[in-house]
Amino acid sequence: MRGPLDLTSSRTRTRTVNRRELLVSATAGALGLALDPLSIAAGLKGSPVALVTADLESHVAVVDLATARVLRRIETAPGPRAIEYIATRNRQLVGTGAVVAHTEHGVVTVIGAQSFSVRAELDGFSKPRYACGAKSAESGAIAYVTDSGAEEVVTIDVLGGGRVLHRTRVPGPVRHVSISPDGRTIWTALGSKAERIAVLDASDARRPRLERTFAPPFLAHDVVFAPRDGQVWVTSGAGHRVALYRAATREVVSTIAADRAPQHVAFVGEFAFVSSGDDGTVRLHRLNGDLVRVAEVPTGSYNVTFGADRVVTPSLSRGTVALLDERGHVRALRTVARAAHDACVVSAT
Repeated sequence: MRGPLDLTSSRTRTRTVNRRELLVSATAGALGLALDPLSIAAGLKGSPVALVTADLESHVAVVDLATARVLRRIETAPGPRAIEYIATRNRQLVGTGAVVAHTEHGVVTVIGAQSFSVRAELDGFSKPRYACGAKSAESGAIAYVTDSGAEEVVTIDVLGGGRVLHRTRVPGPVRHVSISPDGRTIWTALGSKAERIAVLDASDARRPRLERTFAPPFLAHDVVFAPRDGQVWVTSGAGHRVALYRAATREVVSTIAADRAPQHVAFVGEFAFVSSGDDGTVRLHRLNGDLVRVAEVPTGSYNVTFGADRVVTPSLSRGTVALLDERGHVRALRTVARAAHDACVVSAT
């Protein structure tokens, strides 16, 4: 098993990009008048919004959380796939941002959370997949990006404009990733249908180290720490089950039924939302696994996230965004792009 790999600066180059944002019609999707990024942020007046990746159109859509209407489109490098909001626990959001993975192009983009403009582009990746953020204020705004092609978890300083700090080798094509509420432990699935899950010690937030791997009870896909109760939910890459783990011992507490794989998870207070893109459903569970209700959403709604009292699930095949409330009721649905793979919720404050 390989150990941690120190950052080699020649492998990753950061390009600071002064792109202009594009004001577009939400219904027609046609390009309109370009606006200065600061004007965009001022127009949003600090309201939370969803950022949604438009995979086939080289931009990230800024979506209103009440109506799912597209407010702006932020031009990016081609093929934006996954997106994650990175912020510190102390709510001082200045300098934080969203990290976008362009898997097929080996690029990671950092979008400023205040300006809604591209702050930096990083190349030197193989196949960047997903990201999570450090949880402590002392760590600053640090993102951990999985690179399945290089079999690495890459530490990025978001406050530093996307500077790569460290690369941690893992024994497999790393994909979905999550960090514990205390910020000291990272779990990541080693594949889309993973036979192993890697556990990283993030006590040193800037230089996490591989601690161990273990085998889940089925081929795993998504891994998500619950915000409390010391649980991790692990979804299936091939079956109809979700495993509920006790994080401290890596013991399966229970397994629950799910719709078709792959499933993804987002937590909202005392509830978990489990999406199934192939079945077009979002299942609302209590933290003990009990099923509360099932909501119907467009097929292809694989990924799911939560913020500002809204559950957001974009559709890769339909290009829609569905917004659900905390009780699992669909409140808005709108087409925002030709394809929409992932979303995160950010604030302009």
